[in-house]
Amino acid sequence: MTLNYVRRGSGRPLLLVHGLGAGWRSWSPILDELAERREVIAIDLPGFGETPPLTGEVSISSLTDSVVDFIREEGLDGVSTVGQSMGGRIVLELARRGVGGDTVALDPGGFWSDRELALFGATLRPSITLVRALRGMLPTLLGNPAGRTLLLAQLSARPWALSRETVLPDVRGLADSPATGAAMDALTHGPKQGGAPTGTVPGRVTIGWGRRDLVTLPRQAARVTELFPDAVLHWFERCGHFPQWDAPHEATRLILDSTD
Repeated sequence: MTLNYVRRGSGRPLLLVHGLGAGWRSWSPILDELAERREVIAIDLPGFGETPPLTGEVSISSLTDSVVDFIREEGLDGVSTVGQSMGGRIVLELARRGVGGDTVALDPGGFWSDRELALFGATLRPSITLVRALRGMLPTLLGNPAGRTLLLAQLSARPWALSRETVLPDVRGLADSPATGAAMDALTHGPKQGGAPTGTVPGRVTIGWGRRDLVTLPRQAARVTELFPDAVLHWFERCGHFPQWDAPHEATRLILDSTD
């Protein structure tokens, strides 16, 4: 599997791994600011963006395998990794495997209780069905504050304050990506995320969490730090599931400071 990617800027490389949605374009709100200081490599996971889907099983393990292969093929051993949502879980899995360098996971998935996981599936799946049904109307609906609030209340703490250009790629990605359904199944039906004992990760681990996240609830942060006791936790105030939407400058600073 060859992953599509974009590469911008110069300096120590930084690998960005997206969650469900637009592929590498999910990082567009902060990509240019990161590239002012670092060489940024943002990938499309299999079945997202311009990377074709996997031919076999879609799981967190197989998606992580594709990133491991990419790191090796591109000669990026020891690269700092950043992920959000499902991508946050993938970069933590990389750290657990001893792959990469410093790790930043923003609102990572995979740390739900059984009840929270059932709620996640029961709320996000209908949202995906809705945006698919409204595919042709998304630019208009997301072009006004009321439409953004209606469609993005689960994802953003302040959807009315965002621009259409910020949110449209990810919402379209939820509707269009061929791997959305399979990735949802991997998150909701696959095994829970394992951890890494003290001293076993290859670099620093930083967890960023929005205090108003309604997808990966803030109380799940305690489970992450239990499983990854070397991790440092950072809270984004007035922020939902996408720090790159709700707190782009703060997210950029956290990433740069935690991987410098």
